[in-house]
Amino acid sequence: MHASSLSPLSASATSPLEVLPRLIAHRGLSAVAPENTLAAVRAAHEAGIDWVELDVQLLADGTPVIWHDATLHRCSNGRGRLARFDLAEARRLDVGAWFAPRFAGERMATLAGMLALINELGMGLNLELKLARGRDPGVLAETAVPEAMTALPAERLIVSSFSGPALEAARAIMPAPARLRLGRLYDKLPKGWEEEARRLDAFSVHTDWKRLTEAQARAIKDAGYRLICYTANDPEAFAPLWDWGVDAAISDDPRRFADRVPASD
Repeated sequence: MHASSLSPLSASATSPLEVLPRLIAHRGLSAVAPENTLAAVRAAHEAGIDWVELDVQLLADGTPVIWHDATLHRCSNGRGRLARFDLAEARRLDVGAWFAPRFAGERMATLAGMLALINELGMGLNLELKLARGRDPGVLAETAVPEAMTALPAERLIVSSFSGPALEAARAIMPAPARLRLGRLYDKLPKGWEEEARRLDAFSVHTDWKRLTEAQARAIKDAGYRLICYTANDPEAFAPLWDWGVDAAISDDPRRFADRVPASD
């Protein structure tokens, strides 16, 4: 069964540049496979989920890899800071056995390898530029964003970040909003969010759903931005937010939301 055959897990929109699914798999289908791995993306596709959210960082040699933490110990058999490893060292790590024995031998995905898989599967990607302390946001954006744009069409890519400077660098790479959709991530929506979104020519605002108010949600929508909330794993508790105008939810297990979300606009 193909991802496009399932609803509401699959994307639906009237304009290619406005394509956005209701549900996005957080770090791949991280409820059933190790996060940010090729296995997690394959699992999402097999479950009929069209879009995934993944994190990208740079290794010591400048290689962009799909990884969330600044350190290695939580999701691999390695120790130390990711930024101190080169590609050869990083690829020797087992990034699957911590999750379950059947994933033993899973290797850290490079951005190139992940983009190739996403393209092969016809999926969409919310790529988060993840900045560890002391890392250069401009270098990350200049490395990862052109590679992602080359691999995927604009309608199947959103680049997001908690780092304003990283998104500013991304926008400098591609000034046209229709060719690069940017999403500004916040833990809690600040007072100056709209000014920043306007300056970035942002497509979307991404917030922690538990810290979002109805008034804030409606303000984001009234200002013309898409609203994406993370990390939603309780469909019943999240249900009122659809009425607030939330466009999409990022979830560890979007399957929980099957038949419990409104149709896409």
